[in-house]
Amino acid sequence: MKTIRVVAAIICDDMNKPTEVFATARGYGEFKGRWEFPGGKIEDGEAPREALIREIKEELDTEIIVGDLITTVEYDYPNFHLSMDCFWSEITVGELVLKEAEASRWLTKDTLDSVEWLPADKGVIEIIRNVIV
Repeated sequence: MKTIRVVAAIICDDMNKPTEVFATARGYGEFKGRWEFPGGKIEDGEAPREALIREIKEELDTEIIVGDLITTVEYDYPNFHLSMDCFWSEITVGELVLKEAEASRWLTKDTLDSVEWLPADKGVIEIIRNVIV
């Protein structure tokens, strides 16, 4: 089975004491309308943090600082294996402009379950729930 390596930004209001995280609804494909953390594929020769900075600039027209690795989610979709490095992130420059997603929300500990997450993204929700206040 083919492995696809991706990165995801867990964009929060404050990496030192997060109270909310940013999520987007996929605007295309088989999982259109399902929720995920923004990010994308790591290109050949690219470090995960570099890929995340590039992807967020492309998808959200925003610059971020990338913090600690939260976890690496390993998930088997029917046609491929996904390996997703999830990093805490914070906005440094710009407004969040949706270029690919159809919707977005800032979610708190109490509202994390209010959206229908993509299967792989569910793998990081419990970790986030235990960190945000």
